Amino acid sequence: MDTEHTDSRPAMNQDQNTGKRKPGTPGAFSRWMQHKANARMAKKIRRGKGTFMGMDVLLLHTTGRHSGERRETPVAWFPDGDDAWLVVASGGGSRHPDWHANLLAHPDQASVEMPGRSAAPVTPRRLTGDEREQAWQRIATAQPRIAKYQAKSERVYPVVRLTPR
Repeated sequence: MDTEHTDSRPAMNQDQNTGKRKPGTPGAFSRWMQHKANARMAKKIRRGKGTFMGMDVLLLHTTGRHSGERRETPVAWFPDGDDAWLVVASGGGSRHPDWHANLLAHPDQASVEMPGRSAAPVTPRRLTGDEREQAWQRIATAQPRIAKYQAKSERVYPVVRLTPR
């Protein structure tokens, strides 16, 4: 999750008029915890250990859609053939995670770090229709936990295919 916020504008999860947190967005403590957990997971991935709760994890590099700053977010991935990975914009909130919006805003600047490897540029493509449904079935079969989260959410989790450039 895109949790760093260093400029003078309100954080994207705050209403600019009231300064209150928007519904479905994490509070300050949750953002702090997520930032710490992401930093720990990034270290693990760089040391060659890329699993969390039984899922394979990669480090997704994006560029902040508003700040232009580089971001890195650990995300679960699923194989899609020999040279592609699927990632799901899950999470418990009512809106897609910030990394998803950043990825779509600057797709030409995306890269991934697989465990123990250096970053490699990728091209993201959000799947739709039958293609998304087929990919979702593979993901849900591999990780039923994600399907349970989806069942509790009002939004449809986007599935993104990442292919090497």
